[in-house]
Amino acid sequence: MRRAGLGTAGALALLGLGLVSACGRGDADRERRIAAAGADPRPADWLRVSDPASGERLFHRCASCHAARTGAPDRNGPNLHGVLGRPLGRVSPSFSYSYALRTASGQWTAARLDRWLAGPQAVVPGTSMPDPGLRDPLDRADVIAFLCGLDPVDGPANGCPVRR
Repeated sequence: MRRAGLGTAGALALLGLGLVSACGRGDADRERRIAAAGADPRPADWLRVSDPASGERLFHRCASCHAARTGAPDRNGPNLHGVLGRPLGRVSPSFSYSYALRTASGQWTAARLDRWLAGPQAVVPGTSMPDPGLRDPLDRADVIAFLCGLDPVDGPANGCPVRR
């Protein structure tokens, strides 16, 4: 006698649908945020509609190389807690930065971090940071908003969104 139920094929189909919805583009109001960014959005417009919680989920891609907690040890990349406002190549005193990043000038701002997440070699040629593959500007803004919320140094001065 055959039991009523989903069976293996049905269970796999439901599992697939669940994974697609859980691993899809992230948050339910993504389309609303895209529309709110405007017709020709710049990085500051994306940050204005960013979602730090979505950024935290996206940061899990980065977490294989980077920590983002106070006092956490460096991994293959430096701990990114408090990165905003820090000089390039000096976020973590214990990390061995590439020569290119150690000798680069400037500080980490939201705008520079946006360009970095889009393509590190375009920001600091010769850096050892591999391309993180964050092509979507809203995804980059969400990750930046997450990092801004950890420990922003002079928050708005670094381009971090002001949350109310």
